[in-house]
Amino acid sequence: MKKAFTLGVAVLALTAVSAGAAELKFKPGEDSKFNWASYEELKKTQLKGEQITIFGPWLGPDQQLVESVLAYFAEATGADVRYTGSDSFEQQIVVDLEAGSAPNIAIFPQPGLASDMAKRGFLTDLGDDNATWLKDNYAAGQSWVDLGTYAGKDSAKHFYGFPFKTDLKSLVWYSPENFQDAGYEVPKTMEELKALTEKIVADGGTPWCIGLGSGAATGWPATDWVEDLMLRTTSPENYDKWVSNEMKFNDPIVINAINEFGWFAKNDKFVAGGTAAVASTDFRDSPKGLFSSPPQCYMHRQASFIPSFFPEGTVVGQDVDFFYFPAYADKNLGNPVLGAGTTFTITKDSKAARAFIEFLKSPIAHEIWMAQKGFLTPYKKVNTEVFTDPTVRKMNDILLQATTFRFDASDLMPGAVGAGSFWTGMVDYVGGKSAEDVAASIQKSWDAIK
Repeated sequence: MKKAFTLGVAVLALTAVSAGAAELKFKPGEDSKFNWASYEELKKTQLKGEQITIFGPWLGPDQQLVESVLAYFAEATGADVRYTGSDSFEQQIVVDLEAGSAPNIAIFPQPGLASDMAKRGFLTDLGDDNATWLKDNYAAGQSWVDLGTYAGKDSAKHFYGFPFKTDLKSLVWYSPENFQDAGYEVPKTMEELKALTEKIVADGGTPWCIGLGSGAATGWPATDWVEDLMLRTTSPENYDKWVSNEMKFNDPIVINAINEFGWFAKNDKFVAGGTAAVASTDFRDSPKGLFSSPPQCYMHRQASFIPSFFPEGTVVGQDVDFFYFPAYADKNLGNPVLGAGTTFTITKDSKAARAFIEFLKSPIAHEIWMAQKGFLTPYKKVNTEVFTDPTVRKMNDILLQATTFRFDASDLMPGAVGAGSFWTGMVDYVGGKSAEDVAASIQKSWDAIK
C-alpha cells in the first residue's frame, strides 16, 4: 500500500500533541474484554516529571488513534508523552539523528531505513531479553525478531526494532454469493486454488481480476504476487537472501516464482480482459469485476486496504469476503504471510523510553487500538474479542496462524530496484518478455548501484 500512495515529494508536515492530555477511550476496569491487569501493572512504573518524545509517520485520524494508545501509558505512569507526526518521516528522522536532536522513540514504517540508522550507531540495542520475549509471544516470533535485528556500528547484530501494528497482504477477495451460485468452495491449498482457477474457466467464467496500473508506480501489485509466491515455493531463508541480493534476481528460484505469477496472469482465459489488460488496468479499478452481474471475475488477490476501492455501500463479510492466499500442501513451508508494518526503536535512551518498550509488550497497548480500527497484531496473548469489526478479527486470525512472516521485499530492496526495475520488469513480463530476460534485467539494475 505504501508503494501506491506515498510517491512523489512529500510536503513536510509536523504536528506535536501531548498524549497525556488525551481522554482515555475506554475507562479502565469497565469492559472485561480488555486486559486491565496489564494496565494496572504499568502503574508500578512511575515516571512523573519525565518527558518522552515519540516521532512517527502518522497524521490525521491515524495520529488520533496512536495518541489514544499513548494516553494509557501517560495516565498509568505519569509520563509527559509527546507524539509528533510527519508525512516526511523518512527524510526528517535522518536529519534529526544527524543533528543530534533525536526523539526518544522513532517509529519506522520501513525496517530497511531502521537498519541503515542502526549501522550508523543511531539506534539503541533493545537487548536479548526483548528479542526472546518477541520470539515467545508473537506468532511466527522468530520472523519478527529477525525483522528487528540489524548490524550495529560495531558490525555485530543486535535487536533494535520492536514491531507494533501490522498490515496483511496475503489475501484473496471474492463474492460469497458468486461462489455459492456457482457451487465453488474456498480453497485451502495452492493446489486447490489452481484447480479452482481451471474449473472456473471450464465452467465458462473468468477466475481472476488483476490490475498493475498505478500511474508512475505501475507494476507494484505484481511485486506483491511474486513475493507471496516466493514464500510459497522456497524457504524464508532464500527469501531473505533474495531481498539482500545474496541470491541474484536471475536465480532459478526467483525465476520460478515469477513464472508462478505468470501461471495466473499470462493466461488470457484466467484474467478479465485477457493478459493484455493486466498492465493497463488500474489496481484501484481491478476488483470491480467481482461486483458485476454476471461477474467479470471470481477472485482478486490484494492487501487488506483494497476495500477502500470497492463500490460504495459494499459490506465486507456479506457482499465480499476474503480468504488466506494459500500455501502448497506438498512443499512443507507452513503458513507464510506477507505484510508490512511499523518498527519502534529507541533513538535517545532514557528510563521512560525503556518503560515505553515494556508498555508495547502489554496486551492493553494492543487491545486499545484493536478496539478501534486499522490495527492488526501477531501478539498471541491479546483478546481478539475486543475487535469490533469481525472482518478485521478474521484478518488478525490469519496473522496469528502464520508460521512465517516476511516484510514486503520490494520495500526492503534499494529504491532503484524495489521501486524501479522490479516494477517495470513485471510490466514487461506480462507484456510478453520471459521471466529469464526480466530477471536478468532487474539484476543488471542492482549491479549498477553496487
